[in-house]
Amino acid sequence: MTLTMLAVFLVHVLLGLPLFVSLLATAVVGFLFVDPAMIPRMMPQQFFGGINVFSLMAIPLFILAGNLMNASGLTDRLMGLARLLVGHLRGGMGHVNVVSSVFFAGVNGSAVADTSALGSLLVPSMRKAGYSTAFAAGLTAGSSLIGPIIPPSIFMILYASLTNTSVGDLFLAGVVPGLILGVAFMAMNAWYAWRQGMATSGRWPQASELGLAAFAALPALVAPVIIVAGIVMGFVTPTESGALTALYVALCGVALGQLRLTDFWDAIVTTTRLTAAIFLIMAAAATISWLLSYAQVPERFVELLAPYVSQPVVILLLLSAITFVTGMFMEEVSALMLLTPIFSPVAMMAGIDPVHLGIIITLNITIALITPPMGACVFVAAAVSRLEITALFRTIWPFVLMAVLVLLLLIAFPGLTLWLPSVLG
Repeated sequence: MTLTMLAVFLVHVLLGLPLFVSLLATAVVGFLFVDPAMIPRMMPQQFFGGINVFSLMAIPLFILAGNLMNASGLTDRLMGLARLLVGHLRGGMGHVNVVSSVFFAGVNGSAVADTSALGSLLVPSMRKAGYSTAFAAGLTAGSSLIGPIIPPSIFMILYASLTNTSVGDLFLAGVVPGLILGVAFMAMNAWYAWRQGMATSGRWPQASELGLAAFAALPALVAPVIIVAGIVMGFVTPTESGALTALYVALCGVALGQLRLTDFWDAIVTTTRLTAAIFLIMAAAATISWLLSYAQVPERFVELLAPYVSQPVVILLLLSAITFVTGMFMEEVSALMLLTPIFSPVAMMAGIDPVHLGIIITLNITIALITPPMGACVFVAAAVSRLEITALFRTIWPFVLMAVLVLLLLIAFPGLTLWLPSVLG
């Protein structure tokens, strides 16, 4: 049954049908194997039930906050601060790219939004600084992976809704891995700049300049504090945190005179379209996930990996390999929705902390965003840099490798993810 469903899904994707239609067609085939009489009753129930989760309402609110942040000019202020902090170093514009992604990650939580918003501004600047278009686009796509790791994270909210894991603990657990990713990509950029013989700007920023830039960016820097502190301290739920953040960013935009009514409306329209696409995919994937659970596929998967449950690192490596390959050919939200219910019982049996598992799965799914042939961030980076997609596919692999090395580091040392939640959770 599982292989037939996979074949049906691949055929529909290759035919170019919308992803949620491909998933629903796959679900119909699965129900035909299990019990055709369940189709009119269980499919609608699971389709709508899969998105009838209160915490999922945080997703459109955080997306809206990110769109309002761009419209309010706060993104430009963050990049201005990043330029002063690291722009004077060798390969400064590349470092600005990565640091801007770290800042931007604290509000949006979407790698694709990061690639689009920052790439259109930073890739031309990197070209002028002597970077090749391919490296500039690759670094933009690679550093965007920080977005779903540093809180807030759309993927973490989805994982939490599927496993009843604390969103606050997941958000805290993503901070250190996100910063490690940033350092890793800055190291890649420093190596490239040294190899290309790029010079430093020779001018370090003055304290007054840094102070003014930090003050200008302060409204944007406060937003992540509102998100994480409010959830961790129990003042607000993730959904309420998303609403507060969107309201806060909108008020900042109005106060700064940057957010007009037309900008606000455009942000709402963009958010609505993206949310509708995400929720349709989630609902269809939830239908398949329920069907696989009904057919006891997770139990069979547990039996298959039972000989390795005494070796948590081996389990995580196997789960990562499966997720990595799946993510190469499947949209990330649907991959997360389908794989998490199957992987979670195995991880519990192996004694793996659910928060640690959430970060590992999130990073795996995120890496798929820059992995050919389906990596969404690669296509966005190619579009904003006006580079042939095949050329970027050839040059993206070092960035994939660097992200995989960070993943292996997190698997080997769980304390890197669990330390902050244990201290502040």
